[in-house]
Amino acid sequence: MSRRNLALDIFRALTMTLMVFVNDFWAVLDVPHWLEHFDTMEDGMGLSDIIYPMFLFAMGMSVPYALERRFEKGAPLGETIRHILSRTLALLIMGAFICNAESAPMAGNKGVYWLLMVVGFFLVWGVYSEDFDYKKLCRITGAILLTALAVTFRTESGELFRAGWWGILGQIGWMYLFAASVYLLCREKPWMIIAVWITLCLVNLSVAPMKNGSELVGGNFLYDFTEALHLGNGHSAIMALGGVITVIYEKKIGKDKVLKGLGIAALLALAGFLTNRGWIVSKNLGTLPWCMYVSGISVALYTVLRVLEERGITSWANPISPAGKATLTVYMIPYLFYSFWVFLNPTIPSWLSGYVGVGKCALFSALCIATAWGLGKAGIRLKI
Repeated sequence: MSRRNLALDIFRALTMTLMVFVNDFWAVLDVPHWLEHFDTMEDGMGLSDIIYPMFLFAMGMSVPYALERRFEKGAPLGETIRHILSRTLALLIMGAFICNAESAPMAGNKGVYWLLMVVGFFLVWGVYSEDFDYKKLCRITGAILLTALAVTFRTESGELFRAGWWGILGQIGWMYLFAASVYLLCREKPWMIIAVWITLCLVNLSVAPMKNGSELVGGNFLYDFTEALHLGNGHSAIMALGGVITVIYEKKIGKDKVLKGLGIAALLALAGFLTNRGWIVSKNLGTLPWCMYVSGISVALYTVLRVLEERGITSWANPISPAGKATLTVYMIPYLFYSFWVFLNPTIPSWLSGYVGVGKCALFSALCIATAWGLGKAGIRLKI
């Protein structure tokens, strides 16, 4: 797996571009419902409901490539485990800071918090050139800054800094740790990864409320176990392991990869349709029909991208390539812009609504990617 998977880079770039796009909907009015998150008990999903799980799927696909690359370079197992733990810790810390930002810290001055948070992240986890003599000083300064932010943090009601639900990056961190651990334990026997995936699906079905209000099993040992592992009802882990399984078995499929890939996507969609007879499609509840539909979409999209890669039809993705290669940087850029937005404290004009507002969000996503590209040219980017 040493050769770079361009289709995966494009898949990740598309999902991050769309994540920045949909995350900006709060700054406009009257977004069409099909683009938004559906309500918890609304049986269906909008575009916003599929982006984050697709990113988890892409993260899962990256795990075998990243770990096998390390092994090919001769990295010992212990060093690889330390690498996994350090990446997980970084994502958990970032996720916790972003999660707390939602609580209007520092007497409502969220802009100051966002700005200092992003600066701290770049100081601690920024990429420095080998000949830069102040790397250690920058990292220590960033760590002191983030520690000060956490210690002095207060919500308007006086609550302290806390982990909360860990935020999106924190959730990605837990799923990365889980997916990487499962892969390391089962890489010699891939069928065991499928067994774990199936077990998670069964856990999900057993505890998720059905349409009639009942549960197949309800609270049980397996659910308590997954809760202890920060897996909840397993929906995020299902997406992450689905990505791991996809790249493992792509190598084993052999001929007719397109037909088989689209066939698997259709089977996943069928599983979503069948389970939807008893359970609703709900991102907020993390139901299995939602997992299956999004998994099917992810496999289908990746299969199409693989075809385009093999035929050399990839230049169309060049404008969004920073979102696939400097993904974490692109994710942080919006918080930088939002900090200045809060400083200005503008009101949202009434005309910035509907598809005009959606267009603004698309331009904002493009601006964030362009900014990340410019920072990359200047040697400024995040890497964990």
